[in-house]
Amino acid sequence: MSKIKPWHGVRTRKAEARPDPDSDARRVILPALWNDRAAEALAALAPGEGLVVLEDAAQGWIGPIADRALRTGLGNLLDSHLADELHTLLITRRGAPQDSVWRGFGFKAPGFVLNLPAFHTAGEGFDFTAFARAAAHAALAMTLLSPASPTLGIGFTDLAGVLADLGLDYDSDAARTMAADIAYTMRAAADHTSALIAERLGAIAETDTVTLPAASRLPAMVQALPALTPTRHAATTGLSAPCLAEALLGVETSGFAPEFSPLSDTGTLTRTARATLAARSMSAEAALAATLAGQSVFAQPDSAAHAAMFDAVAPYIQVMSARPVVAAAANPARRSLPTRRNGYTQKAAVGGHKLFLRTGEYTDGSIGEIFIALHKEGSAFRGLMDNFAVAVSLGLQNGVKLEEFVEAFTFTRFGPAGVVEGDPAVSRATSLLDYVFRNLAVNYLGKTDLPEAEIEDEQGDTLGDGARDRAPLLPLDLPDQSPRQRRSGLRLVAK
Repeated sequence: MSKIKPWHGVRTRKAEARPDPDSDARRVILPALWNDRAAEALAALAPGEGLVVLEDAAQGWIGPIADRALRTGLGNLLDSHLADELHTLLITRRGAPQDSVWRGFGFKAPGFVLNLPAFHTAGEGFDFTAFARAAAHAALAMTLLSPASPTLGIGFTDLAGVLADLGLDYDSDAARTMAADIAYTMRAAADHTSALIAERLGAIAETDTVTLPAASRLPAMVQALPALTPTRHAATTGLSAPCLAEALLGVETSGFAPEFSPLSDTGTLTRTARATLAARSMSAEAALAATLAGQSVFAQPDSAAHAAMFDAVAPYIQVMSARPVVAAAANPARRSLPTRRNGYTQKAAVGGHKLFLRTGEYTDGSIGEIFIALHKEGSAFRGLMDNFAVAVSLGLQNGVKLEEFVEAFTFTRFGPAGVVEGDPAVSRATSLLDYVFRNLAVNYLGKTDLPEAEIEDEQGDTLGDGARDRAPLLPLDLPDQSPRQRRSGLRLVAK
């Protein structure tokens, strides 16, 4: 039986896990319900090599904290047994310190991460009281770990998961209000604890008290927390980059980011996706049927929603990464062509291969579609050219400028190529596509200054065998032959 009370009755299992793909496997012992991803995180977090027992690894950082609590007289600061509280937070997967604490270094600004879904209970909702208590114990523990540090990094993770548990759409006012309440609770509890520590050990910094969110419905106990000042720390809260401790806790989405996929790395629905379906009273089978019918069951929040969530929690988090960049507005809606439209049909031959180019125009004379018909080419090549023309037409109708297509496809080099017959505006082309966009550049952009097309030697494989390749790279003179020409003289000889 374990010597540590919170671990009594905890069923465990053994697993083989690698800290990384290139490392030797380590034997780990962890709670029976924890998955292999947690086992791999434990193998990487625990210092040294060989067997890792989660209970012992946790005691490796909790023990020194408990000893210092006794020496400083802070052990009863929160009217609880600090070591037991920390072990319980880990066992219930509600919280754990960041990676550097497990490895025994990097205590300049020690951090602790709180797993939000673990504070939610079906039918009861989010337990703000337990969450505030956890944040307070995390702040006390990290202070005892590094008493001289002016800052702490108490943070939360998997906001998207708990919002799904609560049946709230990530991109909604209700979700942002909930996020603000959670962030406020964490900050208030950490600041309150920092102020209690300052009364015992002395203040390092003066910190402004935070303002209760406008639409908050927090418990009275939480609302009264930030009354004490000054605090021990200049900052108590922070959201860090994803860490191994989150994998140990079973976190799916780091920090306040939205879930980017409803599928896990094993191809099954994530816990958050299942919670989303449960909130809608929808089975997995019904979700599949809706998806096959073209419905969006799992709407993915965009960058604007992510930025709005940042704005909701930022007033209460003192250390954060930069605000998410909001993607530029999408192109305007597709601009439909008139039912009857003008345009022209151009018949030409490139290197002896005939084609017909037809255009469709808007009422203002701008181009909105193209068609390319080939005369004697194979069915596969004709099909590719037809679909290419459709893609270009869709681009033109959705705001892509013709100039961009001209820049992208002129000078493309593949056969057929050569002298152009039937079009006085274009004399030579390096490919059918080169001809098409040279023609469009002249007729719709007035560009008559495109450089002359250089026709390649038609003997053998001419890819990369043009005049530019044979030209010397000044100031040095290179051999007359290109690398491809020199390689063409090599032959494989079998013995």
